[in-house]
Amino acid sequence: MIGTDTKGVFAIAPTPFTEDGSLEVASLGRMTEWYLDREVDGITILGIMGEAQKLRPEESLTVVREVIAAAAGKPIIVGVSAPGMAAMHDLAAASMDAGAAGVMMTPPGTMRTDDQICGWFANAVEAIGPDTPWVLQDHPTVTSVLMSPGVIRRVVTAHDACVMLKHEDWPGLEKISALRDWQAAGDMRPLSILCGNGGLFLDLEMGRGADGAMTGYAFPEMLRRVVDLSAADPEKAADIFDAHLPLLRYEHQSGIGLTVRKQILARRGAIATPALRAPGPKLSPRAAAEIDRLLARVEKRDPGCGMSLRKAS
Repeated sequence: MIGTDTKGVFAIAPTPFTEDGSLEVASLGRMTEWYLDREVDGITILGIMGEAQKLRPEESLTVVREVIAAAAGKPIIVGVSAPGMAAMHDLAAASMDAGAAGVMMTPPGTMRTDDQICGWFANAVEAIGPDTPWVLQDHPTVTSVLMSPGVIRRVVTAHDACVMLKHEDWPGLEKISALRDWQAAGDMRPLSILCGNGGLFLDLEMGRGADGAMTGYAFPEMLRRVVDLSAADPEKAADIFDAHLPLLRYEHQSGIGLTVRKQILARRGAIATPALRAPGPKLSPRAAAEIDRLLARVEKRDPGCGMSLRKAS
């Protein structure tokens, strides 16, 4: 199970599809092993990067079971956010029965006020069960749900099973500091904080007291080294991070970012094809050339990045 002391790197995994849009079941185990080979501490599935909203319920369960079976005991977190509580209950229950370490959830964009947000979480916890460990995903740039540090503290205080914050606010460094300051003063209980946003601010987030990364950058080796070095040698961690920043930025483009990321993951052998399930954008020849250039820069500036690429098709 995940807990308030969970640290390290959790890879946000994509959902592999064939070129015709079918779920690529055969890639699920290989993808999981690929992440484990890069020494991640856990994997998060069925998030935004996992195109969860495009999956049928039975496909979601297939992803959960296949990844957990291949994970060799590493913790797997399952995104269960859905418009209705019944769907969240069903997926959370099936995931935990299959051996998941916890679930992740975030309110829909219709939740605007502080009381609405806190009320939604109360209903969601009732749906998934009060003893199910869960991650509060704070991702306002995608969900448009704005959670102040005070709201997060309210939710965490009300629900003991909320053990982790997936921090993805932008700008959000002051939010991390506010939460850590409250904890240091004894005004908030312990909480694991893993950071997303494509890894764009990871070096600074670690300096603010984050416990690690939970993101889908196509080079988890970089995330591993930055997280591990941040306390002992922050300058070396920053140098490694800086070498990847142009590619991090390119991957984080709105709309096309997942297409870019799956293209790189396919070239690295994590998944069989870079296909998205429709609807989804395609890479232009110019975009593909830009990716080639950025990958070459990473290989030159960070030879220890674990570069292993196939030629683009």
